[in-house]
Amino acid sequence: MIVLETDRLLVRHFTFEDSELILRILNEPSFLQNIGDRGVRTLEQASTYLREGPIKSYEMHGHGAYVVALKESLQPIGLCGLIKRDAFEDVDIGYALLPEFWSKGYALEAAAAVLDYGLHTLRLPKIIALVSPANAGSIKLLEKLGFAFAREAQMPGASAVAVYELPEPSKSPQR
Repeated sequence: MIVLETDRLLVRHFTFEDSELILRILNEPSFLQNIGDRGVRTLEQASTYLREGPIKSYEMHGHGAYVVALKESLQPIGLCGLIKRDAFEDVDIGYALLPEFWSKGYALEAAAAVLDYGLHTLRLPKIIALVSPANAGSIKLLEKLGFAFAREAQMPGASAVAVYELPEPSKSPQR
């Protein structure tokens, strides 16, 4: 199911046919370093991850992680989505692209569209972003989207993360 389109991208639900994509993304060195090791090493484990992660999230929350694909070729290039974690009251936006698609503006394009979708279509009251404090590239992207550092938090079973938030509408600069 297609969730949204941008000029260059399609953002759609994950299906079990995306097991190879999720296996590759979850084992990219940048994902392991900046997001964490999900322990997914086989296609069977990738299918289980999809069933218990994104697909379950669509059913429970009406949103989750989505496949980001190039519009013209339909080639999957990564993921971007809205994640509801038990440890946080608010939904967070997350993204991870395959390295060969970095530095082309795709992550910003996908994240901006997913953020807009979450705020205006799903009408989520607040969307936060969780990022490794050492992930300068991701922090720069979040700042381009209007996020600002709010605090540090501890992820269960992981190291500290920086929590970024959008300014409250009444405090937003006029555009």
